[in-house]
Amino acid sequence: MTIIGYHASHEQVPPGRLLADVRLAETAGFDAAMCSDHLAPWTRNQGESGFAWSWIGAALATTRIPIGLVTAPGQRYHPAITAQAIATVAEMFPGRFWAALGSGEAVNEHVTGDPWPDKASRDQRLRECVEVIRDLLAGERVSVDGHVRVHDARVWSRPSSPPPLLAAAVSPHTASSAAEWADGVITVGTDAAASGETFDAYRRAGGAGRTALQVHVSLEDTMEQAMRTAREQWSHATAPAELMWDLEQPEDFEARADPTDEKLRQAVIVTSSTQELAERVAELSRGVDEIYLHHVGRAQSPFLHRCGAELIPAIRALLGGESQS
Repeated sequence: MTIIGYHASHEQVPPGRLLADVRLAETAGFDAAMCSDHLAPWTRNQGESGFAWSWIGAALATTRIPIGLVTAPGQRYHPAITAQAIATVAEMFPGRFWAALGSGEAVNEHVTGDPWPDKASRDQRLRECVEVIRDLLAGERVSVDGHVRVHDARVWSRPSSPPPLLAAAVSPHTASSAAEWADGVITVGTDAAASGETFDAYRRAGGAGRTALQVHVSLEDTMEQAMRTAREQWSHATAPAELMWDLEQPEDFEARADPTDEKLRQAVIVTSSTQELAERVAELSRGVDEIYLHHVGRAQSPFLHRCGAELIPAIRALLGGESQS
């Protein structure tokens, strides 16, 4: 049975309110949660960006569900620091934490002042970081002089067994290249065929572990409200895909966005119908181990109440099973 999870968006909601939201998500019947890890939002309308590592400790301490996050070691985070953060959270909450590792976005990483590498170099850097993190989680002393530099590092407080390290992949190519190191793969999208290609590429390359999908949705009382929410909060997703990883400021995303109804619908499931959304989510869930729903509005509690009363039961009925909690 597919795990139905809630995505907590730090770019849109202050961390204190987001903590209350994830607790409400558990009450509403979500099996799990995940969050983003940004230094900056994509647009000024989103307007927030709390520190995910502080928040996730509080979230795990005040809920009983598993919670993971997507993070990017290598530039803003030295891999030894990422390894220490992963180890500490996993030691405190065994079996309830996972991390998905990606190559990062300039909007978060440019603040170091270091040059922003091309995609091939970022992928190589990520691979080195994964090796460093795994070795440190295993208790080894690590020195590296490559895309990253590490001098005789050790992580002293560690969990009895390391948590899963998934690959964050938005394309079949990235998923395929991550198959050799990842404990699973997570992607994002609203098209079952496209996400299926990413998962298939990961499996064909020998990738093991679970598959997870993040889905952006805008569920409001009317279609007009749902489209307005998507346009106000998720317009950055309509910027040219080839530029998304290299833009440095929210204003850059705003200048390049083209938030027509058609383009917004490619990035976000926009609807006022709980049943329609349940059917779309059920379709996307086929063959996927975990699916995480992200309502792109800043006000999360109306969405979460609707999830508890209508959406999650409807998805469960379509999938023919009960909750994993």
